[in-house]
Amino acid sequence: MAAPKKGRSASAQSKPGRSLALILIAILALTGGMFASGHKTPRLGIDLAGGTSITLKAKADQGSAINKANMDTAVDIMNRRVNGLGVSEAEVQTQGNDHIIVNIPKGTNSKEAQQQVGTTAKLYFRPVLASEPTGSAAQSPSPSASSSGSGSPSPSSSASSKEKASSSSSGSPTPTATATSQGRAVTDALKADATPSSSGSPSATSSPSPSASSSGSAEATKLQAQYAALDCSKPAQRAKAGTNAKPGEATVACGEVNKVWYKYVLGPAAVDGTEVKKAAAVFDTQGASGWQVQMTFTSSGSKKFADITAELAKNQSPQNEFGIVLDGEVVSSPFVQTAISGGQAEISGRFTQQEAQSLANMLSYGALPLSFQEETVTTVTAALGGDQLHAGLLAGAIGLALVVIYLIAYYRGLSIVAMASLLISGILTYVIMALLGPAIHFALNLPAVCGAIVAIGITADSFIVYFERIRDEIREGRTLRPAVERAWPRARRTILVSDFVSFLAAAVLFIVTVGKVQGFAFTLGLTTVLDVVVVFFFTKPLMTLLARRKFFADGHKWSGLDPKSLGAQPPLRRTRRPAGPAAGSADPKEA
Repeated sequence: MAAPKKGRSASAQSKPGRSLALILIAILALTGGMFASGHKTPRLGIDLAGGTSITLKAKADQGSAINKANMDTAVDIMNRRVNGLGVSEAEVQTQGNDHIIVNIPKGTNSKEAQQQVGTTAKLYFRPVLASEPTGSAAQSPSPSASSSGSGSPSPSSSASSKEKASSSSSGSPTPTATATSQGRAVTDALKADATPSSSGSPSATSSPSPSASSSGSAEATKLQAQYAALDCSKPAQRAKAGTNAKPGEATVACGEVNKVWYKYVLGPAAVDGTEVKKAAAVFDTQGASGWQVQMTFTSSGSKKFADITAELAKNQSPQNEFGIVLDGEVVSSPFVQTAISGGQAEISGRFTQQEAQSLANMLSYGALPLSFQEETVTTVTAALGGDQLHAGLLAGAIGLALVVIYLIAYYRGLSIVAMASLLISGILTYVIMALLGPAIHFALNLPAVCGAIVAIGITADSFIVYFERIRDEIREGRTLRPAVERAWPRARRTILVSDFVSFLAAAVLFIVTVGKVQGFAFTLGLTTVLDVVVVFFFTKPLMTLLARRKFFADGHKWSGLDPKSLGAQPPLRRTRRPAGPAAGSADPKEA
């Protein structure tokens, strides 16, 4: 049994170069990836890089109350909205009973994030009854309008830019019809809307019901007057349009197409945003549709969507369109050619990637249990965070210098191993943080910096455990090479247990906390894992190589392994027993 153990020990000692080569190759590969990606520095959080802070106040709607459950649900949806834009280290958290604070760090499209987070009303699919451009755009003739005046003031010169919704189709507001024809369409559509169809959505093709009540006619007249007076090019009117509409009522709304504002008359909501199960922006690689948005509805939403699209497909433009309304604004109005069943639909047109992703995010995360009012939007500067970072880095540098001074004074030559290991750990930490920025949107904030500073002590502790085990072996009278190998199994167990406890604490902290504290927990967990990697693949192999050098092997007084200064016991030697009397001798003394 002794021979195999000795053989394994000899093999382990003879190949430390492989471990060193492996970790150096890994460092080179990660560094090369960092430079190739173009992200040479870690991304910074809002406290270090600055950003935007948004304060939202909850408002009770009909059928919903301001309570902890609804506020937590709103925070979760807003958080997914912001993350859907690729924003990292964004903080979405409640403040008090009815406020939500959203902190968006610099380096992302904060304006788009602000629009999506601030767009907090419920999402609805409403049939379009009428639409036309407003402001100066309403006065200019449409390039695509026909001579009869029934043309369409399309926002682009090509009709193909109009978005379409179907099983393989598309959508954005492309309003049609002139102001003259719209007046008749509004009157007829609103009168018809007084008697909803059995499917729960208005039939835009139905004729005015003779049984319509006078109150319904009065409501239609009032809505027509609102539509005639609405000028969506004016922010004050645009902000009020459709904001107080109930799901079961027709309403007016505004929508922007190619930087031109259009006004709409919309029927009662046919599908609620909560019935959109999933929406995603995808690129059509098989056809010429380019970027499109694919929607999947719930079982109830699928039935409602099939009903409304079947009704819309019977109509002419613009009454074959449905408006996707979020916070009283039409974010898209695709037209329908055929009924869309099966619970899946596509919205395609001339989307850019950003436009498709933005619409997909609104469809996926648009329905909130409460309405919110944007109270304040504050730009956060990085001045304070920069000062704190400077102070933190200074404290970290002082702490690191004290650790190095202690290592040199106490361990002397062994301090070279410790400092080299700290350097390797620092390089790996920096490179991985830089790569995690574009990979998982990790951003470095002040607590994360604190986690990295704490990791210096954890890493140094691992070296000290191993060094002390080696010195204990030397005190027992062993030479350096066997002492290095015999000390490793006991030191390894201690290091693994210590790092496991640190990693477990970091994991629990990351799971149960939110915001910046997660940055601290993530960095602490990352550096703890790297500590194990460095000790196993760098510190131990390097120590094995140095044990073969005369300076360390002979226990030079500056090596930190001098047997005399360590109070080593003399080597244990087996003493020989005195020889017995010679064979055939009668006198033991003579023998």
